[in-house]
Amino acid sequence: MPIAPEHLALIYTGPFDAYLYGRASRDPKKKGRSVGSQLSEGRGLCTEQGWPIKREFRDIDRSASRYAKRGREEFEEMIAGIEAGECRILVAWEASRYYRDLDVYIRLRNVCAANGVLLCYNGTVYDLSKRADRKATAQDALQAEDEAEGIRERNLRTARLNAAAGIPQGKLLWGYARRYDPDTGELAEQYVHPKQGPVVRDIFERVAAGQSEYSIVRHLRTKGERLPGQRWEQHHLKNMLNNIGYKGRRSHHGQDVGKSSWPAIVDDELFDAVQQILNDPERRVRKMWAAVHLQSGIAECGHCEMFPQLRIINSRGIPSYQCPEAFDVSMAEEKMDAYVEEAVVTYLESKAAAAAFASSDDQKRTAAARLRAQQLQSQLDEARVLAGKFSATGRPLLSVVSLAALEESLTPQIEEARRDAETFNVPPVLRGLIGQPDVNAVWQEMTIEQRRAVLRAVVNIRLMKARAPGVRRIEPGRIQLTFYGEEGFVSGGRRAEVPPQRAAEPQG
Repeated sequence: MPIAPEHLALIYTGPFDAYLYGRASRDPKKKGRSVGSQLSEGRGLCTEQGWPIKREFRDIDRSASRYAKRGREEFEEMIAGIEAGECRILVAWEASRYYRDLDVYIRLRNVCAANGVLLCYNGTVYDLSKRADRKATAQDALQAEDEAEGIRERNLRTARLNAAAGIPQGKLLWGYARRYDPDTGELAEQYVHPKQGPVVRDIFERVAAGQSEYSIVRHLRTKGERLPGQRWEQHHLKNMLNNIGYKGRRSHHGQDVGKSSWPAIVDDELFDAVQQILNDPERRVRKMWAAVHLQSGIAECGHCEMFPQLRIINSRGIPSYQCPEAFDVSMAEEKMDAYVEEAVVTYLESKAAAAAFASSDDQKRTAAARLRAQQLQSQLDEARVLAGKFSATGRPLLSVVSLAALEESLTPQIEEARRDAETFNVPPVLRGLIGQPDVNAVWQEMTIEQRRAVLRAVVNIRLMKARAPGVRRIEPGRIQLTFYGEEGFVSGGRRAEVPPQRAAEPQG
């Protein structure tokens, strides 16, 4: 029968060398306070009863149920010590600290019985070699497992309800902060972190503008650490860029379940544009982090059957684009880049480019945005007029304070509407380029990765053979360009047949 600790020496022969064990399933800050109090109570019992403490074992933030995702390292060490005969009695606060799974209980029961080790919890000592004690501890183990099942069911139900309500749960998204009720400790709100939020937005915009993740990580490292002691790595960007939480959506088990209760950092358009870039099959095989040459892996050989993409070689010390298969076409990098860049800039400034990227729906949205900007501006103008007029009693029809508040509210709305009116439905990398008068100035400020992204978006390039060996000039038809909106253009390149020729002007 189970006995009280103070009667142990009357029935069993000492010494009673003790192991102490403590465990807590939730300890997000890893401070072990709950485990510490368990062990403290165990030490008090051992001191009171004169049991020498041989070792203490701590499993912090570790579940003992069958749903546990991580093992209990200290528990395993304890089992090994029992099997080695290092203790006579095992002390814990309650049965659930040892186990919340019947399989684990049976394992511990068998190892204790085989090595003559007594089990102590809840101020009671059990001898697991005895039938009555095995029955009593088995009932406690069954209750502990049932409690674990109940906790899990409640947690799952709460998680489902929180997901449906858009309430955040679990690990905090980088870029946000949380505020808790000082009285109840309950989550009050999740809001955009004033410093981290703009960084998240900038990362999305850089990817949309064609920058590689590698270059973005290098840029972030110049600004400081992601968290104290943690520098930026590419996997941080990968996790961030795919997380719908940043556009104000709640996910549950990997599924979008609705609008979140926290504000978005990026809008749907920007988020979706980034997903399109990340999911581009061509991007998975391109080493954009190693991009050095403008057209390598973009321009194609116009003579080989499968139109292989050109690669850079050194021809007599001159970097040149060349077909990597038949070596039948070749042109100096500097000369080919200059020609293609000039042609692309000219195209981007043209009305043809603006027309190619504008659809009827775009035009309707542009007209609606322009009208909205005019209406908002008219409202602000009327308010300014009223602020300069007075009633019969000498009071202004609109106070200066009211006018200032109205201006603060309307001005950003007007600016946003004007931006919408000027923006076609084009890839983010082309924003500020299509139909603008000075594309070349913008082009000169772009990175090599951004320029390569523009080429992929607007032009197919093929290099043809010279009319005779040794010809170095760019003759008409030598470089064939097919632009977006022209017959034969294929997004991402890889055309199946030779496109219509765009004649190249003779150059020296």
